Amino acid sequence: MTRVWIFFIALIVTTSCDAPQENKTAFEDPPVWAREAIWYQIFPERFANGDPTNDPQPEDMLMAWPGAAPEGWKISNWTKDWYATDEWESAYTDDFYRSVQLRRYGGDIQGIIDKLDYLEDLGITALYINPMNDAPSLHKYDARSYRHIDRNFGPNPTKDKAIAESEDPTDPDTWQFTSADQLFLNLIDKAHKKGMKVVLDYSWNHTGVSFWAWQDVLKKQKASKYASWYEIESFDNPETEENEFAYTGWAGVETLPELKKVDVVNRKHGHPYEGYIYDPVKEHIFNVSKRWMDPNGDGDTSDGVDGYRLDVADQIPMGFWRDYRKFVRSVNPDFYLIGEIWWEEWPDHLMDPRPYMQGDIFDAVMHYQWYKPARKFFAQTAEGMTASEFVQELKMTQKGIAPAMSQAMMNLTASHDSPRFSSSLYNADRPYKNGVNPRDNKGYKLEKPDARTKHLQKMLLMQQFTFIGSPQIWNGDELGMWGADDPDNRKPIIWPEMEFETEKEAPFGINKPANEVRADLELLDYYKRLIKIRKENKALSYGELNFLKTDNKNLFLGYRRTLDKEEVLVLFNRSETERSLSFPKIKGVYKDAFTGEQVTPSKTVNIARLAGRILIK
Repeated sequence: MTRVWIFFIALIVTTSCDAPQENKTAFEDPPVWAREAIWYQIFPERFANGDPTNDPQPEDMLMAWPGAAPEGWKISNWTKDWYATDEWESAYTDDFYRSVQLRRYGGDIQGIIDKLDYLEDLGITALYINPMNDAPSLHKYDARSYRHIDRNFGPNPTKDKAIAESEDPTDPDTWQFTSADQLFLNLIDKAHKKGMKVVLDYSWNHTGVSFWAWQDVLKKQKASKYASWYEIESFDNPETEENEFAYTGWAGVETLPELKKVDVVNRKHGHPYEGYIYDPVKEHIFNVSKRWMDPNGDGDTSDGVDGYRLDVADQIPMGFWRDYRKFVRSVNPDFYLIGEIWWEEWPDHLMDPRPYMQGDIFDAVMHYQWYKPARKFFAQTAEGMTASEFVQELKMTQKGIAPAMSQAMMNLTASHDSPRFSSSLYNADRPYKNGVNPRDNKGYKLEKPDARTKHLQKMLLMQQFTFIGSPQIWNGDELGMWGADDPDNRKPIIWPEMEFETEKEAPFGINKPANEVRADLELLDYYKRLIKIRKENKALSYGELNFLKTDNKNLFLGYRRTLDKEEVLVLFNRSETERSLSFPKIKGVYKDAFTGEQVTPSKTVNIARLAGRILIK
């Protein structure tokens, strides 16, 4: 169903939608809960180790990149200096960014359960959890099995492995629930009781090389009954000495063989394309999807996951996604689908998400399209951006997308695939996602960002929590963590109750100051305040948005969110000097959401340098 929203370009641009009045979700709409969500993204292996008895062992890591665990390998110390290497790492290689991929810290489901009270206190209402499917890597995008939760995330890895091996992977009637599966269902239950939705990450584009179907193909080649499951270019000829076996791996990565696409039309990287996934693979994907949506198969989906985040979604044909939406909505009409729609051409052009946002595919995308211009404006990056240019970019993020879908977008400042939020702003000399790690750029600043960066961070957070779309927090950013792009963005979370070593070391002989590593409780409190403000003012989730004023010279912008009698003013002073402004057409008295101060915008509003204000009528 085509959905078009027309925006009038004028001094004031309006985006509006009344708050929904009923719970029933139309097929083409996102669920209501997603439009009010406060997202927290969890990277399980680095979130919390709640059960050290299930920590990964070398045999659990076989066939993960970059290879087998070397002699002497052991679980890494959660609180150790990130850049300091253990003896086994130094003996293995002098390349920090290779050995770090073999580290395991033991994060698991019990760790997530143990921290649910923390997430509840923070104000989180929706969990986006990176892949939990069984896999040998730390990130789990190289599935060993789609149908089971990773054996090392549960209490009995050995028994779980035996259960999986006893099943027919293609026959759901033989599938059992392992101890990890059962603990995950317990997590869902506990999260739901705290009012949190659970969205699970899957990649239907590729598997890992340890995946059961791929292993069968490797052994039997053309004779395997799964030979047509993958994008295989040629099979090995047993009558020759050389191995002619060749296949397509995602992005050329051999450890991530791509699943078979059929009836493909005009496939071009970074663009949507028509086609489908091979039927037997599609059937397996649907069976796995339903398994976690309705675990006991009784038709009541309240005990299952509430959505899927879909990895590298642009790599999968549109025909499959249309069928997938129909399928999941037939199981749960309030189910949420969010796609990763990122690069058209790295590093300059982001994809246009609109083809996926017409009501027949996704409910939302991970909204990098919002963050990239927001970073440009608030950090005043090397690319530069004026206030009016920023406003035009913000308008474009809404154009052609139904208001309900815009409200359900996941507005993210960082993720497992980007630098930490604070480091992203601290390194404002770098374009977004280009040269943002010391491998590619020895000048990238690895140390803790400075106080000025924290001001920028707070301003951008204020924009994130007051703009159209649902705000997301990446795995520890609220505690003041810092780090370059992958893998430095995947440090273990610096929980306040833990004592961490000072971060002194650095790779490649880079000279950086030593930094004390501890949770920033003041920043954590700021996040809590923003979340509380958003929850208490429905205008920030559903309200009409009017841009009030821009000042390119002084880097000022402001907008108003309104819903019924609710009214919220949001004002930003990106300049280096304090400013006093007046808004003659805005009548009445407002209250500062942070200080409680009474403010009359028609007379005077004072805004500190590098700061913003939220004023509520």
